[in-house]
Amino acid sequence: MNRERSKQLYGAAREIIPGGVNSPARSWGAVGGNPLFLTRGSGSRVWDTDGNEYIDYVCSWGPLILGHANDRVVSAITQAAADGTSFGAPTERENEIARLVVDAYESIEMVRFVNSGTEATMSALRLARAYTGRSKIVKFEGGYHGHSDALLVAAGSGALAHGVPDSAGVTASFAQDTLLGVFNDLSSVEAHFDAFPEDIACVIVEPIAGNMGVVPPQEGFLQGLRDLTEKHNSLLIFDEVITGFRVEYGGAQQRFGITADITCLGKIIGGGMPVGAYGGSAEIMATVAPLGGMYQAGTLSGNPVAMAAGIATLEQLQEPDVYNALGAKAASLAAGLQEVFAEAEVPLRINRVGSMMTLFFNAGEVTGWETVSASDREGFGRFFHRMLGEGVYLPPSPFEAMFVSTAHSDADIEATISAARRALA
Repeated sequence: MNRERSKQLYGAAREIIPGGVNSPARSWGAVGGNPLFLTRGSGSRVWDTDGNEYIDYVCSWGPLILGHANDRVVSAITQAAADGTSFGAPTERENEIARLVVDAYESIEMVRFVNSGTEATMSALRLARAYTGRSKIVKFEGGYHGHSDALLVAAGSGALAHGVPDSAGVTASFAQDTLLGVFNDLSSVEAHFDAFPEDIACVIVEPIAGNMGVVPPQEGFLQGLRDLTEKHNSLLIFDEVITGFRVEYGGAQQRFGITADITCLGKIIGGGMPVGAYGGSAEIMATVAPLGGMYQAGTLSGNPVAMAAGIATLEQLQEPDVYNALGAKAASLAAGLQEVFAEAEVPLRINRVGSMMTLFFNAGEVTGWETVSASDREGFGRFFHRMLGEGVYLPPSPFEAMFVSTAHSDADIEATISAARRALA
């Protein structure tokens, strides 16, 4: 496969863009080599600037649940753009998609749209602190909730230690109010509430971890977080930027039957356009300006083009059997990959929830950051490049989710399994 043009463009980009990319995940630092420069997508396929064609399981890191260039989404975007790309004033489309979100989530009575998942989680934390009058938050090792300062925090030296900055430019003062828990270990969160029973504003968690690879919650974990936060008059924030409308129409909350106080959304609700949102009860959301004293604003928030794309996407996701069909495709892919890895005697653990999954090069169960990080990163990198050579585009990281869309066909699934068999050979 000739990828010379991508290589040239990457070299040129590195002279004018930090690292040649506008998001570190695109740099292929986890797998090595030069990233693809993509020019076109249609359905389940993408094409790079050299004309190579790939079955795509990145799907723009999750938003493209209907595949690339879905006809109804493109039509909605075209019409909205023709009407005007931005007004900085309310539009009817904001009402339409807000109603769709509120109707889909029992826990959301009011929702505020922003421009990214990072904005949504950053705003949700500020809201939790404003509503409770408390300063500390609990997040989890391996959990990524965007690049706001309070969330770029690594574990301290002891089980009850405060977090320490995990990025240059984040000061200790930001990190000191962030406490680190262990995903799927309720006792690690209980310890923080025992130490700071009246200081914790909220616990923020991906109900299904997606940013350290797909790690489902174990039985009782989410309910335990719900019970702990209620007991201590703290708020529970579900970061459903990835899982919202991905695993069910009402997200992980619908799937598991557990509601959050504040929910963060993104990706799918923009249909491929930049978007984020956070919402909760009317009482909590009344804290947000202009109703309350928690200030948050954005010139392009509720952008009419993004709202139109989101409406067209959510309307299609309400059609019968969409999620059953998606889940069946993903299950078929997971089963086929598991089989060919077993044939090749290569250890593999596939964690899957609905249409999102991760291939962990790990013989054991993967339940949290400790077991995630024990996976064979170099082995994944070799597999990634061999699959690329076979025309299959996987996430360029061993710790990211891959996604199946409604556009993936049974033939795509079979072709992917066959490609994996050749790659492993």
